[in-house]
This record gives sequence, structure tokens and C-alpha cells, in this order.
Amino acid sequence: MAITVHCDIVSAHDQIFSGLVSSLQARGVMGELGIMPGHAPLLTSLVPGPVRITKQNGEVEVVYVSGGYLEVQPNIVTVLADTALRASDIDEAQALEAKQAAEKELAQHQADEQFAQIAIKLAKAVGQIKVLEEMRAKHK
Repeated sequence: MAITVHCDIVSAHDQIFSGLVSSLQARGVMGELGIMPGHAPLLTSLVPGPVRITKQNGEVEVVYVSGGYLEVQPNIVTVLADTALRASDIDEAQALEAKQAAEKELAQHQADEQFAQIAIKLAKAVGQIKVLEEMRAKHK
């Protein structure tokens, strides 16, 4: 049996996951993070993209987060996300459409104040697409 730590992934509207995990991978503002049991305490902001959890039984689940925070304590890892979606709940066509729309808007607004807001939309759409790509790779 693998060494585990309790993990909760919650959004403003829902609890996405609660259970024992042997590892968690996410992308923080300073780069990629790999969390395993015994990790030093940590608090960091997350960027939009996938959070990969390896459950106690070895099964891997991928969740999309639109941003938020990751907190690591000795016996619990918590992901507090603005929005969190299971890969199976992501609408691929909608994510691709949002990405294309954001790229088009970025091209039109490169020098004005809307640039940052549009860049955030693009990052969220790309994050959802990455989650779907990871799920496809897992099932090959």
C-alpha cells in the first residue's frame, strides 16, 4: 500500500475531490509542483490548468482549475479553486471556441487595458484543453 496524504479539491460552488492520494501535480505561479506525502508546508497561487492526482489505488484523475490556491500541511493538501471541473465535465468544443475567440481579441487589443482580461480568458481556455489532452493520452 502506498504512503498517502488526504487531499481536498474544492471550488466556490462544489467539492470536486476528497480522498487519499499518493501524489498531486499542479502548476503554481513559480512553476510546476509535485506534492507527495511528507512535503514541506506550502502555500502558493495556482495558474489555470490541470491538477493531476494519483489516488491511493494508483488511478490518476485530472481536474481543471481556473486558478486559486494550493495549501500543503503535514496531513492534508487542499486546492481552493475559483472554478474546478473534472475532465469529463469539460466541453471541448466550447473550450476550443473560447480559445479562438480570446486569440482573436488579443490580436485586436494588444495595446489597451483589455489585454490582461483577454489573456486570462485565453489561459483558462488553454488550461481546459490541456486537461482534455492529458485525459486522451492516459486512455491510449
